[in-house]
Amino acid sequence: MENSEFTAFGRRVIRAAGRRIAAGDVEALPDLAALSADLDAAITDAVAGLRAAGYSWGEIAARLGVTRQAAHQRWSAPTAREVA
Repeated sequence: MENSEFTAFGRRVIRAAGRRIAAGDVEALPDLAALSADLDAAITDAVAGLRAAGYSWGEIAARLGVTRQAAHQRWSAPTAREVA
């Protein structure tokens, strides 16, 4: 089930959480906002896995609707010089 149906389920859960918070569950707002960082980390892991499996930056970028250069800039591991 880990395919488009699985991600559609996740989308529905997130939207339902937003509706619940909008109805007055203000205490849950920080948890919902934290999902943004979790999603970014999941995308980073997915891209790293695809690169390790041999997918090109062009193939990944095409699926994400960005340029190859934009994908590489956002999701490539920093070089030692950039970290220092």
